[in-house]
Amino acid sequence: MADARRRALVAALVGILGASLGIAGAGHVYLREWRRAIAWFTFVVGAGLVLLSAFADPATATLSELPTEVTVPIVGLLFLSALDAYRIGMRGPGHQQNDGQPTCPACGGGLDRNLDFCPWCAEELEWHTEEQ
Repeated sequence: MADARRRALVAALVGILGASLGIAGAGHVYLREWRRAIAWFTFVVGAGLVLLSAFADPATATLSELPTEVTVPIVGLLFLSALDAYRIGMRGPGHQQNDGQPTCPACGGGLDRNLDFCPWCAEELEWHTEEQ
């Protein structure tokens, strides 16, 4: 479990570093959770655009003059993104998906028991050779 804790901590730190730059999903990129990283990024950008259009004039707004009604929710979403990266990192590699299918210990992608490699990252799987 020490590896999962270290992986989660690094993911959270990368997520916080990305959040300080205004980039949501950076911790998920470290974990190779590509879909989740893209989802967080688009969600935060979309929420920012909606908040900007509702509480400020998008044509004249500058980054230093954004109202708190825009900045506070965006900072909160960036923090939640880093927290989610920590939670995903604590799952550790090789966790079971919801449907009971095993996942790759290297990338976390779903595995096919008939293959001796991961179809997502091409990692050779030892569990398949042990079953034969």
